[in-house]
Amino acid sequence: MTTFQSILEYETPIRLGFFFCVLLTMATLEMVIPRRELSVSKARRWGNNLGITALNTVVVRLLFPTAAVGIALFAEERGYGLFNVFAIPAPLAVIASVLILDLVIYCQHVVMHKIPVLWRLHRMHHVDLDFDVTTGARFHPVEIVLSMLIKFAAVLLLGAPALAVLLFEVILNATAMFNHSNVRLNLNLDRALRLMLVTPDMHRVHHSTIRRETDSNFGFNLPWWDRLFGTYRAQPEAGHAAMQIGLADIRDESLCVKLTGMLKLPFLKI
Repeated sequence: MTTFQSILEYETPIRLGFFFCVLLTMATLEMVIPRRELSVSKARRWGNNLGITALNTVVVRLLFPTAAVGIALFAEERGYGLFNVFAIPAPLAVIASVLILDLVIYCQHVVMHKIPVLWRLHRMHHVDLDFDVTTGARFHPVEIVLSMLIKFAAVLLLGAPALAVLLFEVILNATAMFNHSNVRLNLNLDRALRLMLVTPDMHRVHHSTIRRETDSNFGFNLPWWDRLFGTYRAQPEAGHAAMQIGLADIRDESLCVKLTGMLKLPFLKI
């Protein structure tokens, strides 16, 4: 058994370990160096945001026991996908797969904003009235299922190595919590990080109530796609301290904060 195969056997503890490590780190930093004052009870928001995260974890495990890594191993065993058909050096295939999967997530995110029926699902992520580390993990279960199916299709078409898929999953989860965090970064550090990574100040613009700002900065991990495709916006018009978070037409806490309200939101005519 190779080292990589041994690592893949521990996919779940690896992912959970990174999840809780990043969550606790960013939560601590949010208390020490907060970027904005919160407007809603943190205990209430956290309970519901983490509650839907737990629900999504159960749904994914029940519907997709092998997850994306399992799909990668399936494709490798049967020779499916670009990188399994052509002889490409393993390191290059891993790097290319991580980059392409990140581009796929960017494109998926844009589509979620542009197609009305998908926006109804995705807006549950956007109606959060505050912006902190838990916002990065709150998505509607139906959107999570659709996202998994898109990811499976991308992994199959690419023939992405299982190691690349595991790395991508860990990186994506970690950066999503990092760039949704309510952490104040030194402006020079933020500027430097934006060359390689989506920062909290960069992604916070995406959670503005101003629609032209909501439809910008779609990247979760790499900032390059927004710059390449013209969806990059450096700062919110009102500034980070004064900008309003969420959606202007949905401000009811029973829908924006409460777990049952979040779950039924896509099916309401609002």
